[in-house]
Amino acid sequence: MGGVPSTPRGGNLRQEDAEYLIGEFVGNRAYPVSSDFWQKLLDLSLTVQWPHDRILHACEMLAQNNHHTRHLGKVLIHLVLCLQDSMSSSTASSASYKKAVNATYISSVFLKYIIENSKSEKFEDLCLSFDEDTKIHATSPTDQSIESFFMRGVLSYIGASDVSPHSCLLHHELLNLMFVAMSTQLRSGPSPGTKDVHPFIDAAMIQESTVVAAVVRRLLLNFIMRPRVPFNGSNYPVFPEGSQPGVLQRVSSAAANFVLLPYYTFNYLVSSSGEGLRSPLADKSLLLLLILVHYRKCVIEDASITKTNVEAIGGNSYMKETYFCENPYCKALNSVRDVEFDRVDIEGNAQSGPVVRLPFASLFDTLGLCLDGESSVLLLYSLVHGNSDFLEYVLVRTDLDTLLMPILETLYNASKRTPNQIYMLLIVLLILSQDSSFNASIHKLILQSVPWYQERLLHKTSLGSLMVVILIRTVKYNLSKLRDVYLHTNCLAILANMAPHVHKLSAYASQRLVSLFDMLSRKYIKLTDIMDDSVLKIAPDQFEGNVTKEDMSPELHIYTDFLRIVLEIFNAILTYALPRNPEVVYAIMHRQEVFQPFKNHPRFNELIENIYTVLDFFNSRMDMQQMEGEWSVDKVLQVIITNCRSWRGEGMKMFNQLRFTYEQESHPEEFFIPYVWRLVVFDSFSFNLDAITLFPIDQPVYETQSGELDV
Repeated sequence: MGGVPSTPRGGNLRQEDAEYLIGEFVGNRAYPVSSDFWQKLLDLSLTVQWPHDRILHACEMLAQNNHHTRHLGKVLIHLVLCLQDSMSSSTASSASYKKAVNATYISSVFLKYIIENSKSEKFEDLCLSFDEDTKIHATSPTDQSIESFFMRGVLSYIGASDVSPHSCLLHHELLNLMFVAMSTQLRSGPSPGTKDVHPFIDAAMIQESTVVAAVVRRLLLNFIMRPRVPFNGSNYPVFPEGSQPGVLQRVSSAAANFVLLPYYTFNYLVSSSGEGLRSPLADKSLLLLLILVHYRKCVIEDASITKTNVEAIGGNSYMKETYFCENPYCKALNSVRDVEFDRVDIEGNAQSGPVVRLPFASLFDTLGLCLDGESSVLLLYSLVHGNSDFLEYVLVRTDLDTLLMPILETLYNASKRTPNQIYMLLIVLLILSQDSSFNASIHKLILQSVPWYQERLLHKTSLGSLMVVILIRTVKYNLSKLRDVYLHTNCLAILANMAPHVHKLSAYASQRLVSLFDMLSRKYIKLTDIMDDSVLKIAPDQFEGNVTKEDMSPELHIYTDFLRIVLEIFNAILTYALPRNPEVVYAIMHRQEVFQPFKNHPRFNELIENIYTVLDFFNSRMDMQQMEGEWSVDKVLQVIITNCRSWRGEGMKMFNQLRFTYEQESHPEEFFIPYVWRLVVFDSFSFNLDAITLFPIDQPVYETQSGELDV
């Protein structure tokens, strides 16, 4: 195969046959865009199975000859023409679909190979341009680049075409092709730079707002509706009766483990046949949406500077300044509105451009069903962080368990999840906990049972109590396994936001809260003892000023902060919600000895004082009781409940409530772009791992996003 037609084994082939046409496509003869060769190539109906070495050779030949033939760009143009033809009438012919699918297959195979093996950082070997004397078809691009024409055509089809049993295969393969086209990001570094070249995704970013809005809507609808690709037991879904699958369908089944993308249809179709909500089209739609939403293009702009600064840099009147272009897909996602509710903007901030409208109820329910997947978690984060309408919708739902129970179950099984998934879920909870109505409502929702919680039977516990238990369990898991300071801080921040609104916290949750303080205090005391030994070995003249032991140990300083936050949590409950939480009072009284070492500690004494004010009040009431026989738990609790009614908070010091808010880091793209592509590569898309520079592949480490907490 190459510049001349391949010779068939044992017979002659007509020009229309696959061996000849594919050979011509990758060979050195350039066919004009207007040549009927392209229609013959895309209309192939023979079934040919090629081993992967022949596929590889074909890719090598195209890469070698493409600079002369420009065949890669031409097949992309014909793909768009096929898509336009399929949309030109309400009932598109099966022939136009077959050509579009074959064009998609061919484009995916050869485009992926060139991107993987490109020797240029600017991907010049894609050759997405034509010579001036090349005759171009009347409907092909004349005043725009091929990549822009291609992206507009594909995105327009995805956004405008409904997914039906007849068209879902084409939708599915177009999503695969989008992964291929945008995979140039895998060849760049983790931090977007001004010299990065990504021709296809950059072209996607400059599409009209109507196209962008339609694509975001369609991808979200695919995620919500979870359409299934028809499966009839063969390698791929077949076209309507009377036509055969295209040649590349059969080729791909033979070579799927090498060049033709092992994420291909076959594995998904087989695995999805018996798995409830599993939908390859929905999964890929969500991943493509995340790629588009989290992409950031870094550019350089000449910025004028002051005369003083001009002199400082040697007389130049301009300096270079980098910034990130606005992402239209992120803007569209953030402005999605509920189809059931048309809110009037009382502030006069009218939405510019088309508005994406979706059923928030269906989106909410689907997210609740799919939060075991990391991509769904990222979508939930993107929505509650960026879309104020969706966040407001979530906060007013009365069935918050639909969303929170899957989140809490995932946190419960943290050892089976990636650190990034755990961290993103905690950020979602932190954002929700910033709302006082959320903190109040979760304690009013009673769960009849929690079947996945194995340590003990939780019967008729509140959602808020379960959330406290799971957050404390997550802290303890993190202390023993991950030791991630950000994860600790987020868990404690959520508990601190919840504390003033706690209502009837369960006995088990109250006990776990005291046990959390005990665990952190023992770690703190151990570190203090180690530090004491170190201090004794330092001569007095080596100290500077009022240096304390905490200043000498970063870890001790961290645990000091953790202990203070937990004491703040106790103070908030006892100051603002004591009458509603007798179980918290009982848990503190039952283990009051754990607070004793800190009673006179200069860092904690002011916070401990309130706890001892409560202890003194209830201990004195216990002493006043005339009891016959032994004290039982029920008797003690009854005394506490009775005296909670007379509690007036006398002697309590009032502290400002801790309120933690989440702020995204200044360069979120450095986290999200590699994270999203890692999910794509390991879940839905095969790429030459040796060619990936976006993230390390030798060790599957998931870096934690360093978002910031404001107090």
